[in-house]
Amino acid sequence: MLAVRSFSITARHCARSAGPRKTVSVAIQAQRYYSASKERVAKFEGVKDVNGNYTVSLIEGDGIGPEISAAVKNIFAAAKTPIQWEPIEVTPIIKDGRSAIPDAAIESIERNKVALKGPLATPIGKGHVSLNLTLRRTFNLFANLRPCRSIAGYKTPYDNVDTVLIRENTEGEYSGIEHEVVDGVVQSIKLITRDASERVLRFAFQHAEEIGRKKVRVVHKATIMKLSDGLFLTTAQQIAKEYPHIEFDAELLDNTCLRMTTDPVPYNDKVLVMPNLYGDILSDMCAGLIGGLGLTPSGNMGDEVSIFEAVHGSAPDIAGQNKANPTALLLSSIMMLRHMGLTEHAVRIEKAIFDTLAEGKSLTGDLGGKASTSQYADAIIAKL
Repeated sequence: MLAVRSFSITARHCARSAGPRKTVSVAIQAQRYYSASKERVAKFEGVKDVNGNYTVSLIEGDGIGPEISAAVKNIFAAAKTPIQWEPIEVTPIIKDGRSAIPDAAIESIERNKVALKGPLATPIGKGHVSLNLTLRRTFNLFANLRPCRSIAGYKTPYDNVDTVLIRENTEGEYSGIEHEVVDGVVQSIKLITRDASERVLRFAFQHAEEIGRKKVRVVHKATIMKLSDGLFLTTAQQIAKEYPHIEFDAELLDNTCLRMTTDPVPYNDKVLVMPNLYGDILSDMCAGLIGGLGLTPSGNMGDEVSIFEAVHGSAPDIAGQNKANPTALLLSSIMMLRHMGLTEHAVRIEKAIFDTLAEGKSLTGDLGGKASTSQYADAIIAKL
């Protein structure tokens, strides 16, 4: 059961200044999830068509997006994966004074319950906010799931990395509540609610159960932000009681960064969960441990809809040249298959991907090879 309540925050409630105050009213929607621990959060409820296929909305993206999307489609076809792609266009529009995606795209994703997204470039100077942020807000994608796993055949200073990070995706410092108190003084409000915290924390515990990890760790700075991070931490302590078979603890953000860059292996048995800003920074740091964003999958999980994406850029400098590395989007599509319950297909394609990377004969230029995007995809197909 999902209950929704609205409230607003104004600058006069938050700022203390002798100068004039500028009032900014921001509507916040907090959603409380009244669910027992056994009830799944962010579960897939798509329906197969008469041919036994699930329809997936496909946002090919900008720049190299169409090329890496083609690699995914070709590999899925060769693997006889029961997926029917529905390409959609998300070029932003201004609707009621705000940046939005077209109604047809919204209807497609809401109908199919799942989407795969290539990299998107936000138009500059046209009044649009980040398309990625627009998608998260449109579909209330409350959790960002970012696993990072060492790639055999691609050597980095770190071996055997296998981290799983879950980032709260809707509030924190990214709530967009900012105003100028007086000239030269800007206030940005960090929003933490029990409702959003409870939802992402419950997802973290459930995901730990799903992937067989016995520990959940909250990453925080409650020693400094005693109320905001303190609320996130105390909510975690309460949710942890619903999962007595999962070990729970907490760690300060700076300690996590230090210890991970010293030796990430002790984090391989845990699921890390944290507020928005910390997750944004720490997930990219973990990507650096295994070789960068080009090797890192990502999933944005929502109550009804989930969108899986490559988090790297659109690389317009090599667009259309058949040079792009599709690994991140491929691994994101594997996450999507597991979310949809198509585990057998996910395991088969994932093994072919990792076998190709380990072999090292058909790698793209960023991985030290000379293969084109299509040659890399063909090598994966040959290993299916």
